[in-house]
Amino acid sequence: MIDAAIQKKQVLLVDDDNNVSQMLKLLLETRGYEVEIAHSGQDAFRKINSGVDIILLDLILPDLDGFEVCRRFKQNRESRHIPIIILSAKYLFEDKVEGLYLGADDYLTKPFEHEELVARMEAVMRRGGFPELDPQHVKEEDVVLELRKILDQELIIPFFQPIYFLRPLKLFGLEVLTRPVINSALSNPELLFRAALKYGVYNELEILCWRKAVKHVAQHITDRKLFLNCNPYLVEGPRFFMIKSIFEEHHVSPSNVVLEITERSRITNYKLFYEHLKKYRECGFRFAVDDVGGGFASLESIVETKPEVVKIDRHIVCDLDTDPFKRSIIKFIVSFCKENNIISIAEGIETRRELDILNELGVDAGQGYFLYRPTSELNMQAMSQIFLK
Repeated sequence: MIDAAIQKKQVLLVDDDNNVSQMLKLLLETRGYEVEIAHSGQDAFRKINSGVDIILLDLILPDLDGFEVCRRFKQNRESRHIPIIILSAKYLFEDKVEGLYLGADDYLTKPFEHEELVARMEAVMRRGGFPELDPQHVKEEDVVLELRKILDQELIIPFFQPIYFLRPLKLFGLEVLTRPVINSALSNPELLFRAALKYGVYNELEILCWRKAVKHVAQHITDRKLFLNCNPYLVEGPRFFMIKSIFEEHHVSPSNVVLEITERSRITNYKLFYEHLKKYRECGFRFAVDDVGGGFASLESIVETKPEVVKIDRHIVCDLDTDPFKRSIIKFIVSFCKENNIISIAEGIETRRELDILNELGVDAGQGYFLYRPTSELNMQAMSQIFLK
């Protein structure tokens, strides 16, 4: 029998306040975590090890600034894969941006609800746990070679998932999903994009995905929308005319393209982002914010991006029929969207009951396995004439 303690998630809590750290230690241990406390930055560096699953980091420490501790953890080969949540009494927006820019995975302002801390810890560990890229498992040069092979040989296939207006049920557009064609850890799409971001080839990969998808689907979207995932880095970057040419080459109007702002990385320069966003909009592109309802970041993105479309997070849609709290959240999102002339789209619809409730709540459109599964084969007739049981 495996000792149950071995399976406990290891937490390194870095906080110089003994009362606060002991209280958090007790709380987390009652939830099944194993907690090691470090009261300074140097103490944290001594206690970090490969078994740590997550770091909770206070910004005010007796020897080093918390930002500096975060930076060192993320620059160290042995610890940079470990998720970090910053816990701070500072509420300044600039502090939050700096922490996230240095590599922190989340930022929680004191005082906070204990349930929220635990929920954020679990969410961060789900997002960040990719041991396949851990230096203990694979050499960095091998990952980079795999990335170059995928890019140079264009080893990706675009998949498409239909998005439907719900009242009446009618095809609205197609979301592009990417599937790598390679037998390695990078066959996982999320892992592929994380690796591309980490090793500086994200924009190259994103543009390859767009180019292949647009070529494949161009003749089918004259009166429908094409949804493409878009990292803020790509909008901020200098590639506007090259991106525009992808659509011009295949006679796809930008007015039929919706760029979904994803949060694989944060917006680092808001002024520059706004300027480029305006340029894309003037050309005809529209914008969506993904995973709305899934956390503070997506709500912030709505405020900053002022999108034409919001996509309701699949975790809010899941079990909607048995959770009145989730229904209340969706009511709020729908009301906000209607007031601001924004199209609402529910993701992850998996049951007839979920679809019916979303209709009742006034959601404009939806996508999910219940409606149509992602496919590399574009059968527009079949997509347009679905029959629901």
